[in-house]
Amino acid sequence: MKPKLSDLWNWRGTMDRGTYLFWGVVLFAAKYNLDRFVASREFNQDWVIWKLTTLRFYLWQQPAGAAQRDLVAWLLLLSLPFMGAGLILTLQRLRSLGWNLWWSVLFFVPFIKLFFFLGLCVMPARGLPPVLVEQNRSGLALFFGRFIPAHPLGSAVMGVAISLLMGLEMVWLGTSVLGDYGWSLFLGLPFVMGLLSAVIHSFHQPRTLSSCVFVALVAIGLVGGALLLAAMEGIICLLMASPVAVGMAALGGIVGFLIQKNLWQPLARQQLFCALFLVVPVAMEVEHIVPPPLPKLSVKSSVIVGAPPEQVWKNVVTFSSLPEPKEMIFKLGVAYPIRAEIEGHGVGAIRRCVFCTGPFVEPIEVWDEPKLLRFSVTENPMPMQEWNPFREIQPRQLHGYFQSCGGQFQLTPLPGNRTLLEGTTWYYHHLWPASYWQLWSDEIIHRIHLRVLNHVKKLSETK
Repeated sequence: MKPKLSDLWNWRGTMDRGTYLFWGVVLFAAKYNLDRFVASREFNQDWVIWKLTTLRFYLWQQPAGAAQRDLVAWLLLLSLPFMGAGLILTLQRLRSLGWNLWWSVLFFVPFIKLFFFLGLCVMPARGLPPVLVEQNRSGLALFFGRFIPAHPLGSAVMGVAISLLMGLEMVWLGTSVLGDYGWSLFLGLPFVMGLLSAVIHSFHQPRTLSSCVFVALVAIGLVGGALLLAAMEGIICLLMASPVAVGMAALGGIVGFLIQKNLWQPLARQQLFCALFLVVPVAMEVEHIVPPPLPKLSVKSSVIVGAPPEQVWKNVVTFSSLPEPKEMIFKLGVAYPIRAEIEGHGVGAIRRCVFCTGPFVEPIEVWDEPKLLRFSVTENPMPMQEWNPFREIQPRQLHGYFQSCGGQFQLTPLPGNRTLLEGTTWYYHHLWPASYWQLWSDEIIHRIHLRVLNHVKKLSETK
Protein backbone atom coordinates (compact mmCIF):
# COMPACT_ATOMS: atom_id res chain seq x y z
CA MET A 1 0.00 0.00 0.00
CA LYS A 2 1.58 3.25 -1.19
CA PRO A 3 -0.97 6.08 -1.09
CA LYS A 4 0.02 9.27 -2.88
CA LEU A 5 -1.78 12.60 -2.87
CA SER A 6 -1.91 12.47 -6.66
CA ASP A 7 -4.23 9.45 -6.33
CA LEU A 8 -7.04 11.94 -5.74
CA TRP A 9 -6.83 13.58 -9.17
CA ASN A 10 -4.96 11.17 -11.41
CA TRP A 11 -7.67 8.90 -12.76
CA ARG A 12 -5.27 6.84 -14.89
CA GLY A 13 -3.50 3.76 -13.62
CA THR A 14 -4.60 1.16 -11.07
CA MET A 15 -4.99 0.95 -7.29
CA ASP A 16 -4.70 -1.90 -4.79
CA ARG A 17 -7.46 -2.53 -2.26
CA GLY A 18 -5.42 -1.33 0.73
CA THR A 19 -4.82 2.10 -0.80
CA TYR A 20 -8.47 2.34 -1.84
CA LEU A 21 -9.61 1.59 1.71
CA PHE A 22 -7.10 4.09 3.14
CA TRP A 23 -8.33 6.95 0.96
CA GLY A 24 -11.96 6.01 1.58
CA VAL A 25 -11.50 6.30 5.35
CA VAL A 26 -9.49 9.53 5.07
CA LEU A 27 -12.01 11.21 2.76
CA PHE A 28 -14.98 10.19 4.90
CA ALA A 29 -13.29 11.50 8.06
CA ALA A 30 -12.51 14.80 6.35
CA LYS A 31 -16.03 15.16 4.95
CA TYR A 32 -17.68 14.26 8.25
CA ASN A 33 -15.69 16.85 10.21
CA LEU A 34 -16.39 19.47 7.54
CA ASP A 35 -20.10 18.68 7.87
CA ARG A 36 -19.87 19.04 11.64
CA PHE A 37 -18.23 22.45 11.28
CA VAL A 38 -20.82 23.76 8.80
CA ALA A 39 -23.78 22.39 10.77
CA SER A 40 -22.54 23.94 14.02
CA ARG A 41 -21.22 27.25 12.66
CA GLU A 42 -23.86 28.15 10.07
CA PHE A 43 -26.99 26.29 11.21
CA ASN A 44 -26.43 25.89 14.97
CA GLN A 45 -27.16 22.16 14.76
CA ASP A 46 -25.39 19.21 16.31
CA TRP A 47 -24.02 16.83 13.67
CA VAL A 48 -22.87 13.59 15.26
CA ILE A 49 -22.62 10.26 13.49
CA TRP A 50 -24.74 8.30 15.96
CA LYS A 51 -27.83 10.52 15.58
CA LEU A 52 -30.65 9.13 13.44
CA THR A 53 -30.90 12.25 11.24
CA THR A 54 -27.16 12.14 10.49
CA LEU A 55 -27.23 8.46 9.61
CA ARG A 56 -30.23 9.04 7.35
CA PHE A 57 -28.27 11.63 5.39
CA TYR A 58 -25.18 9.48 4.90
CA LEU A 59 -27.23 6.41 3.94
CA TRP A 60 -29.92 7.97 1.78
CA GLN A 61 -28.71 11.52 0.94
CA GLN A 62 -32.13 12.89 1.88
CA PRO A 63 -33.23 15.24 4.66
CA ALA A 64 -35.09 13.66 7.55
CA GLY A 65 -37.49 16.61 7.67
CA ALA A 66 -38.28 20.04 6.24
CA ALA A 67 -36.13 21.78 8.88
CA GLN A 68 -33.04 19.99 7.56
CA ARG A 69 -33.39 20.80 3.88
CA ASP A 70 -31.19 23.93 3.81
CA LEU A 71 -28.45 22.18 5.77
CA VAL A 72 -28.58 19.10 3.56
CA ALA A 73 -28.42 21.26 0.43
CA TRP A 74 -25.19 22.81 1.73
CA LEU A 75 -23.73 19.44 2.69
CA LEU A 76 -24.50 18.01 -0.73
CA LEU A 77 -22.82 21.02 -2.36
CA LEU A 78 -19.73 20.53 -0.19
CA SER A 79 -19.64 16.86 -1.12
CA LEU A 80 -18.94 17.56 -4.81
CA PRO A 81 -15.11 17.61 -4.55
CA PHE A 82 -15.21 14.50 -2.37
CA MET A 83 -17.44 12.76 -4.88
CA GLY A 84 -15.03 13.69 -7.66
CA ALA A 85 -12.08 12.27 -5.75
CA GLY A 86 -14.05 9.15 -4.87
CA LEU A 87 -14.99 8.61 -8.50
CA ILE A 88 -11.33 8.91 -9.58
CA LEU A 89 -10.26 6.40 -6.92
CA THR A 90 -13.04 4.03 -7.95
CA LEU A 91 -12.02 4.19 -11.61
CA GLN A 92 -8.48 3.22 -10.67
CA ARG A 93 -9.73 0.38 -8.50
CA LEU A 94 -12.04 -0.96 -11.21
CA ARG A 95 -9.18 -0.87 -13.69
CA SER A 96 -7.04 -2.99 -11.36
CA LEU A 97 -9.85 -5.58 -11.21
CA GLY A 98 -10.30 -5.60 -14.97
CA TRP A 99 -13.94 -4.48 -14.66
CA ASN A 100 -15.80 -2.19 -17.03
CA LEU A 101 -15.47 1.41 -15.83
CA TRP A 102 -19.25 1.90 -16.13
CA TRP A 103 -19.56 0.04 -12.80
CA SER A 104 -18.47 3.34 -11.23
CA VAL A 105 -22.11 4.46 -11.57
CA LEU A 106 -22.84 2.42 -8.42
CA PHE A 107 -20.62 4.84 -6.49
CA PHE A 108 -23.48 7.37 -6.69
CA VAL A 109 -26.37 5.09 -5.67
CA PRO A 110 -27.47 5.75 -2.06
CA PHE A 111 -27.04 2.83 0.35
CA ILE A 112 -25.91 0.46 -2.43
CA LYS A 113 -22.65 2.40 -2.74
CA LEU A 114 -21.62 1.33 0.78
CA PHE A 115 -21.60 -2.32 -0.24
CA PHE A 116 -20.02 -1.47 -3.57
CA PHE A 117 -17.18 0.23 -1.66
CA LEU A 118 -16.77 -2.74 0.67
CA GLY A 119 -16.69 -5.11 -2.30
CA LEU A 120 -13.93 -3.10 -3.97
CA CYS A 121 -11.98 -3.17 -0.69
CA VAL A 122 -12.20 -6.97 -0.57
CA MET A 123 -11.68 -8.06 -4.17
CA PRO A 124 -8.06 -8.84 -5.12
CA ALA A 125 -6.51 -7.37 -8.25
CA ARG A 126 -6.56 -9.41 -11.43
CA GLY A 127 -3.37 -11.35 -11.89
CA LEU A 128 -3.56 -15.12 -11.69
CA PRO A 129 -4.68 -17.22 -14.66
CA PRO A 130 -8.04 -18.98 -14.32
CA VAL A 131 -6.56 -22.40 -13.51
CA LEU A 132 -7.33 -24.17 -10.27
CA VAL A 133 -4.59 -26.15 -8.61
CA GLU A 134 -6.03 -28.57 -6.07
CA GLN A 135 -3.12 -28.43 -3.64
CA ASN A 136 -3.31 -24.63 -3.44
CA ARG A 137 -6.85 -24.63 -2.10
CA SER A 138 -7.30 -24.35 1.63
CA GLY A 139 -9.55 -23.15 4.42
CA LEU A 140 -13.15 -22.32 3.58
CA ALA A 141 -12.49 -22.73 -0.13
CA LEU A 142 -11.37 -26.34 0.42
CA PHE A 143 -14.37 -26.98 2.66
CA PHE A 144 -16.84 -25.74 0.05
CA GLY A 145 -14.99 -27.50 -2.74
CA ARG A 146 -15.68 -30.90 -1.21
CA PHE A 147 -19.43 -30.40 -1.54
CA ILE A 148 -19.64 -28.61 -4.89
CA PRO A 149 -19.71 -30.99 -7.89
CA ALA A 150 -17.24 -30.31 -10.69
CA HIS A 151 -19.78 -31.19 -13.40
CA PRO A 152 -21.50 -28.09 -14.84
CA LEU A 153 -24.99 -29.42 -14.10
CA GLY A 154 -24.08 -30.46 -10.57
CA SER A 155 -22.46 -27.12 -9.74
CA ALA A 156 -25.50 -25.31 -11.18
CA VAL A 157 -27.87 -27.33 -8.99
CA MET A 158 -25.69 -26.71 -5.92
CA GLY A 159 -25.53 -22.97 -6.65
CA VAL A 160 -29.30 -22.76 -7.02
CA ALA A 161 -29.93 -24.84 -3.88
CA ILE A 162 -27.65 -22.80 -1.60
CA SER A 163 -28.99 -19.50 -2.98
CA LEU A 164 -32.55 -20.74 -2.51
CA LEU A 165 -31.99 -21.66 1.13
CA MET A 166 -30.28 -18.35 1.87
CA GLY A 167 -33.01 -16.43 0.05
CA LEU A 168 -35.86 -18.04 1.99
CA GLU A 169 -34.09 -17.43 5.29
CA MET A 170 -33.46 -13.78 4.45
CA VAL A 171 -37.06 -13.21 3.30
CA TRP A 172 -38.26 -14.66 6.61
CA LEU A 173 -35.82 -12.46 8.55
CA GLY A 174 -36.76 -9.30 6.68
CA THR A 175 -40.54 -9.69 6.59
CA SER A 176 -41.49 -11.81 9.61
CA VAL A 177 -38.83 -10.78 12.13
CA LEU A 178 -37.85 -7.21 11.20
CA GLY A 179 -41.04 -6.34 9.31
CA ASP A 180 -39.19 -4.33 6.67
CA TYR A 181 -39.75 -4.25 2.92
CA GLY A 182 -36.74 -2.23 1.85
CA TRP A 183 -33.75 -1.91 -0.44
CA SER A 184 -31.97 -4.91 1.05
CA LEU A 185 -34.98 -7.19 0.49
CA PHE A 186 -36.02 -6.16 -3.02
CA LEU A 187 -32.62 -5.17 -4.45
CA GLY A 188 -29.84 -6.52 -2.26
CA LEU A 189 -31.14 -10.05 -1.72
CA PRO A 190 -31.86 -10.89 -5.40
CA PHE A 191 -28.47 -9.47 -6.40
CA VAL A 192 -26.60 -11.48 -3.76
CA MET A 193 -28.56 -14.63 -4.65
CA GLY A 194 -27.63 -14.24 -8.31
CA LEU A 195 -24.00 -13.54 -7.47
CA LEU A 196 -23.75 -16.43 -5.00
CA SER A 197 -25.30 -18.95 -7.39
CA ALA A 198 -22.92 -17.84 -10.18
CA VAL A 199 -19.86 -18.00 -7.92
CA ILE A 200 -20.73 -21.52 -6.74
CA HIS A 201 -21.48 -22.60 -10.31
CA SER A 202 -18.03 -21.39 -11.42
CA PHE A 203 -16.20 -22.71 -8.34
CA HIS A 204 -14.17 -25.39 -10.13
CA GLN A 205 -13.78 -23.79 -13.54
CA PRO A 206 -15.01 -20.74 -15.47
CA ARG A 207 -18.56 -20.88 -16.83
CA THR A 208 -20.24 -19.03 -19.67
CA LEU A 209 -22.17 -15.81 -19.18
CA SER A 210 -25.44 -17.47 -20.20
CA SER A 211 -25.06 -20.29 -17.67
CA CYS A 212 -24.21 -17.86 -14.84
CA VAL A 213 -27.28 -15.74 -15.58
CA PHE A 214 -29.43 -18.86 -15.98
CA VAL A 215 -28.62 -20.26 -12.52
CA ALA A 216 -29.25 -16.81 -11.04
CA LEU A 217 -32.71 -16.58 -12.63
CA VAL A 218 -33.60 -20.14 -11.64
CA ALA A 219 -32.66 -19.38 -8.03
CA ILE A 220 -34.82 -16.24 -7.80
CA GLY A 221 -37.69 -17.98 -9.60
CA LEU A 222 -37.64 -20.90 -7.15
CA VAL A 223 -37.68 -18.50 -4.21
CA GLY A 224 -40.88 -16.94 -5.56
CA GLY A 225 -42.40 -20.37 -6.09
CA ALA A 226 -41.41 -21.50 -2.59
CA LEU A 227 -42.96 -18.39 -1.01
CA LEU A 228 -46.16 -19.13 -2.90
CA LEU A 229 -46.18 -22.82 -1.91
CA ALA A 230 -45.49 -21.98 1.73
CA ALA A 231 -48.34 -19.42 1.66
CA MET A 232 -45.97 -16.67 2.81
CA GLU A 233 -46.83 -14.41 -0.14
CA GLY A 234 -49.53 -14.05 -2.75
CA ILE A 235 -49.34 -13.95 -6.51
CA ILE A 236 -50.05 -10.21 -6.81
CA CYS A 237 -47.14 -9.06 -4.66
CA LEU A 238 -44.79 -11.56 -6.26
CA LEU A 239 -45.73 -10.30 -9.72
CA MET A 240 -45.22 -6.71 -8.64
CA ALA A 241 -41.78 -7.48 -7.19
CA SER A 242 -40.67 -9.74 -10.06
CA PRO A 243 -39.35 -7.07 -12.51
CA VAL A 244 -36.88 -5.59 -10.05
CA ALA A 245 -36.05 -8.95 -8.42
CA VAL A 246 -35.39 -10.69 -11.75
CA GLY A 247 -33.34 -7.74 -12.98
CA MET A 248 -31.16 -7.66 -9.87
CA ALA A 249 -30.69 -11.44 -9.89
CA ALA A 250 -29.57 -11.30 -13.53
CA LEU A 251 -27.19 -8.47 -12.65
CA GLY A 252 -25.77 -10.61 -9.83
CA GLY A 253 -25.22 -13.46 -12.28
CA ILE A 254 -23.44 -11.10 -14.69
CA VAL A 255 -21.18 -9.79 -11.92
CA GLY A 256 -20.45 -13.38 -10.86
CA PHE A 257 -19.38 -14.15 -14.41
CA LEU A 258 -17.19 -11.03 -14.63
CA ILE A 259 -15.33 -11.63 -11.38
CA GLN A 260 -14.92 -15.40 -11.58
CA LYS A 261 -11.44 -15.11 -13.14
CA ASN A 262 -10.26 -13.16 -10.07
CA LEU A 263 -11.44 -15.70 -7.51
CA TRP A 264 -9.05 -18.57 -7.89
CA GLN A 265 -7.01 -17.51 -4.85
CA PRO A 266 -8.20 -19.36 -1.72
CA LEU A 267 -8.15 -16.24 0.44
CA ALA A 268 -10.30 -14.34 -2.04
CA ARG A 269 -12.85 -17.16 -2.06
CA GLN A 270 -13.06 -17.21 1.71
CA GLN A 271 -13.59 -13.46 1.84
CA LEU A 272 -16.24 -13.49 -0.87
CA PHE A 273 -18.26 -16.36 0.61
CA CYS A 274 -18.22 -14.75 4.05
CA ALA A 275 -19.22 -11.37 2.59
CA LEU A 276 -22.14 -12.82 0.58
CA PHE A 277 -23.60 -14.64 3.58
CA LEU A 278 -23.26 -11.61 5.87
CA VAL A 279 -24.04 -8.62 3.66
CA VAL A 280 -27.83 -9.08 3.41
CA PRO A 281 -28.65 -9.58 7.13
CA VAL A 282 -26.31 -6.70 8.02
CA ALA A 283 -28.01 -4.47 5.43
CA MET A 284 -31.45 -5.46 6.73
CA GLU A 285 -30.46 -4.60 10.28
CA VAL A 286 -29.05 -1.23 9.19
CA GLU A 287 -32.28 -0.44 7.33
CA HIS A 288 -34.33 -1.48 10.34
CA ILE A 289 -32.36 0.78 12.69
CA VAL A 290 -32.04 3.69 10.24
CA PRO A 291 -34.97 3.48 7.80
CA PRO A 292 -34.91 5.72 4.73
CA PRO A 293 -37.06 8.88 4.85
CA LEU A 294 -40.72 8.24 4.19
CA PRO A 295 -41.88 10.36 1.22
CA LYS A 296 -45.40 11.78 1.12
CA LEU A 297 -46.86 10.88 -2.26
CA SER A 298 -49.91 12.15 -4.13
CA VAL A 299 -52.09 11.17 -7.07
CA LYS A 300 -54.52 13.48 -8.88
CA SER A 301 -57.12 12.33 -11.41
CA SER A 302 -59.88 14.23 -13.17
CA VAL A 303 -62.96 13.93 -15.36
CA ILE A 304 -65.22 16.51 -17.01
CA VAL A 305 -68.85 16.20 -15.93
CA GLY A 306 -71.70 17.48 -18.06
CA ALA A 307 -73.49 19.07 -15.10
CA PRO A 308 -73.06 22.19 -12.93
CA PRO A 309 -70.97 21.99 -9.68
CA GLU A 310 -74.10 22.27 -7.50
CA GLN A 311 -75.44 19.05 -9.00
CA VAL A 312 -72.10 17.25 -8.89
CA TRP A 313 -71.42 18.20 -5.25
CA LYS A 314 -74.18 16.08 -3.75
CA ASN A 315 -72.84 12.99 -5.54
CA VAL A 316 -69.31 13.69 -4.33
CA VAL A 317 -70.19 13.91 -0.65
CA THR A 318 -72.05 10.61 -0.75
CA PHE A 319 -72.84 8.21 -3.56
CA SER A 320 -74.79 5.00 -4.05
CA SER A 321 -73.29 1.55 -4.54
CA LEU A 322 -71.09 1.12 -7.57
CA PRO A 323 -71.52 -1.86 -9.90
CA GLU A 324 -69.12 -4.79 -9.72
CA PRO A 325 -65.77 -3.83 -11.24
CA LYS A 326 -64.80 -5.00 -14.70
CA GLU A 327 -61.13 -3.99 -14.45
CA MET A 328 -58.74 -6.93 -14.18
CA ILE A 329 -56.69 -5.24 -11.45
CA PHE A 330 -59.69 -5.29 -9.11
CA LYS A 331 -60.65 -8.83 -10.04
CA LEU A 332 -57.14 -9.94 -9.03
CA GLY A 333 -57.70 -8.72 -5.48
CA VAL A 334 -56.83 -5.01 -5.30
CA ALA A 335 -59.33 -3.27 -3.01
CA TYR A 336 -61.96 -1.19 -4.80
CA PRO A 337 -64.60 1.34 -3.61
CA ILE A 338 -68.22 0.28 -3.22
CA ARG A 339 -70.07 3.33 -1.86
CA ALA A 340 -69.66 6.51 0.22
CA GLU A 341 -71.57 7.43 3.37
CA ILE A 342 -71.47 10.49 5.64
CA GLU A 343 -72.52 11.27 9.20
CA GLY A 344 -73.16 14.96 9.83
CA HIS A 345 -72.75 18.06 7.71
CA GLY A 346 -69.88 20.50 7.19
CA VAL A 347 -66.48 20.50 8.87
CA GLY A 348 -66.25 17.72 11.45
CA ALA A 349 -68.64 15.37 9.64
CA ILE A 350 -67.39 11.79 9.24
CA ARG A 351 -67.33 10.44 5.72
CA ARG A 352 -66.79 6.75 5.08
CA CYS A 353 -65.67 5.52 1.70
CA VAL A 354 -66.46 1.82 1.89
CA PHE A 355 -64.11 -0.53 0.01
CA CYS A 356 -64.47 -4.26 -0.48
CA THR A 357 -61.92 -4.78 2.33
CA GLY A 358 -63.42 -2.22 4.74
CA PRO A 359 -64.03 1.53 5.12
CA PHE A 360 -61.72 4.53 4.91
CA VAL A 361 -62.75 6.81 7.79
CA GLU A 362 -62.48 10.40 6.56
CA PRO A 363 -63.17 13.35 8.93
CA ILE A 364 -64.07 16.43 6.89
CA GLU A 365 -61.57 19.32 7.23
CA VAL A 366 -62.76 21.69 4.49
CA TRP A 367 -66.41 21.97 3.38
CA ASP A 368 -66.56 24.70 0.75
CA GLU A 369 -69.79 23.85 -1.11
CA PRO A 370 -69.80 23.39 -4.09
CA LYS A 371 -66.06 23.92 -4.66
CA LEU A 372 -63.88 21.86 -2.34
CA LEU A 373 -64.31 18.86 -0.06
CA ARG A 374 -61.11 17.99 1.81
CA PHE A 375 -60.68 15.31 4.45
CA SER A 376 -58.07 13.49 6.47
CA VAL A 377 -57.97 9.70 6.83
CA THR A 378 -57.90 8.15 10.30
CA GLU A 379 -58.52 4.50 9.40
CA ASN A 380 -57.31 2.48 6.41
CA PRO A 381 -58.58 -0.95 5.32
CA MET A 382 -56.33 -3.56 3.73
CA PRO A 383 -55.16 -2.39 0.28
CA MET A 384 -55.83 -5.77 -1.31
CA GLN A 385 -56.93 -9.33 -0.76
CA GLU A 386 -53.85 -11.39 -1.60
CA TRP A 387 -54.55 -14.46 -3.69
CA ASN A 388 -52.80 -17.72 -2.98
CA PRO A 389 -53.95 -20.99 -4.59
CA PHE A 390 -53.42 -23.01 -1.41
CA ARG A 391 -55.11 -21.03 1.35
CA GLU A 392 -56.21 -17.56 2.40
CA ILE A 393 -53.27 -15.44 3.51
CA GLN A 394 -52.66 -12.00 4.99
CA PRO A 395 -48.99 -11.10 4.51
CA ARG A 396 -47.56 -8.49 6.81
CA GLN A 397 -47.31 -5.82 4.12
CA LEU A 398 -51.13 -5.67 3.94
CA HIS A 399 -51.30 -4.19 7.44
CA GLY A 400 -50.07 -0.62 7.77
CA TYR A 401 -47.58 -0.57 4.91
CA PHE A 402 -49.88 1.50 2.69
CA GLN A 403 -51.46 4.48 4.45
CA SER A 404 -53.74 7.07 2.94
CA CYS A 405 -53.44 10.25 5.02
CA GLY A 406 -55.84 12.57 3.22
CA GLY A 407 -57.75 13.43 0.09
CA GLN A 408 -59.97 15.96 -1.58
CA PHE A 409 -62.49 16.56 -4.34
CA GLN A 410 -62.22 19.89 -6.16
CA LEU A 411 -64.99 21.15 -8.44
CA THR A 412 -64.24 23.87 -11.00
CA PRO A 413 -67.04 25.32 -13.17
CA LEU A 414 -66.51 25.17 -16.93
CA PRO A 415 -68.34 26.87 -19.82
CA GLY A 416 -71.42 25.07 -21.06
CA ASN A 417 -72.74 24.18 -17.59
CA ARG A 418 -69.97 21.66 -17.10
CA THR A 419 -67.64 20.83 -14.16
CA LEU A 420 -64.01 19.79 -13.92
CA LEU A 421 -64.02 17.22 -11.12
CA GLU A 422 -60.58 16.46 -9.65
CA GLY A 423 -59.83 13.84 -7.02
CA THR A 424 -56.55 13.83 -5.07
CA THR A 425 -55.12 11.32 -2.60
CA TRP A 426 -52.09 11.85 -0.35
CA TYR A 427 -50.50 8.70 0.96
CA TYR A 428 -47.42 6.92 2.30
CA HIS A 429 -46.11 3.47 1.58
CA HIS A 430 -43.36 1.64 3.47
CA LEU A 431 -41.86 -0.16 0.50
CA TRP A 432 -38.50 0.64 -1.06
CA PRO A 433 -37.16 1.64 -3.50
CA ALA A 434 -40.03 4.11 -3.11
CA SER A 435 -39.85 5.30 -6.73
CA TYR A 436 -40.33 1.75 -8.04
CA TRP A 437 -43.29 0.90 -5.83
CA GLN A 438 -44.80 4.32 -6.50
CA LEU A 439 -45.24 3.26 -10.12
CA TRP A 440 -47.61 0.53 -8.92
CA SER A 441 -49.36 2.47 -6.16
CA ASP A 442 -49.93 5.57 -8.31
CA GLU A 443 -51.49 3.50 -11.07
CA ILE A 444 -53.71 1.59 -8.63
CA ILE A 445 -54.91 4.79 -6.93
CA HIS A 446 -55.53 6.38 -10.32
CA ARG A 447 -57.75 3.42 -11.28
CA ILE A 448 -59.62 3.78 -7.97
CA HIS A 449 -60.07 7.50 -8.61
CA LEU A 450 -61.48 6.90 -12.07
CA ARG A 451 -63.90 4.29 -10.75
CA VAL A 452 -65.30 6.85 -8.28
CA LEU A 453 -65.13 9.89 -10.57
CA ASN A 454 -66.83 8.15 -13.48
CA HIS A 455 -69.55 6.92 -11.13
CA VAL A 456 -70.11 10.46 -9.86
CA LYS A 457 -70.14 11.68 -13.47
CA LYS A 458 -72.79 9.13 -14.43
CA LEU A 459 -74.98 9.99 -11.41
CA SER A 460 -74.65 13.74 -11.99
CA GLU A 461 -75.46 13.57 -15.70
CA THR A 462 -78.52 11.38 -15.16
CA LYS A 463 -81.67 13.49 -15.02
